[in-house]
Amino acid sequence: MNESRSPSRNERPVTGLLVPGVLVAVGLALSGYFIGNGLLQARSASRVVTVKGLAEREVKADLVLWPIAFNVTAGDLVTLQKRVDESAVKVKAFLERDFTGDDIGQGAPRVNDREGQFVSAGKPLDRYMAEAVVTLRTAQVEKVRAAMARSGELIGQGVALMRSYEMETQYLFTGLESIKPEMIAEATRDARNAAEQFAHDSGSSVGSIRTASQGYFSIEDRDRFSPEVKKVRVVTTVEYFLE
Repeated sequence: MNESRSPSRNERPVTGLLVPGVLVAVGLALSGYFIGNGLLQARSASRVVTVKGLAEREVKADLVLWPIAFNVTAGDLVTLQKRVDESAVKVKAFLERDFTGDDIGQGAPRVNDREGQFVSAGKPLDRYMAEAVVTLRTAQVEKVRAAMARSGELIGQGVALMRSYEMETQYLFTGLESIKPEMIAEATRDARNAAEQFAHDSGSSVGSIRTASQGYFSIEDRDRFSPEVKKVRVVTTVEYFLE
């Protein structure tokens, strides 16, 4: 005669053990997928290249400041001022042959009292010496250069021209805003070319821009012998994604 018995408390159905195990396995698999996918995305995001792009352009100065410095001497201040005025009139007349009076200005003279100074022969010097400047400011750069070549005429008229390192002729370029967009685009293209070359060498392709920064524009003389020609330069830094 067969006797049936009910399971004891320590014995559980097999199906009751399988379900929790399957759920745990599925959970581990999903967590592994998401972790792996996250690592893959992080690795892709780290595939970047940083390059610099350069753009240079030569331009002509469009503004010139020409200070014409001269000096005079006299034994008294009244005579000194008179001689300053006489020389200034000659300088202005020389400039007004090619430029308007609005382009010409004159500063206050700088006076030096030389009392007690003597030349080697023992003859006393004029007590006072004045340094004065007549300044021309104009956009007519080529005319200024032509006038500079003729400035020896002033010496022939008795104007004691002097060289002052404090008052050098300045050639300026003021049209940066008109060429800035083109130069930025040129520097960006140069950066892109560098990134594509790097990507080609590494078996990748260039993606979108991650970050970009524009450097400062610099304006310098092309060389010391032609200050009227300027070199404009800008460097951009661009970071690209690599695919």
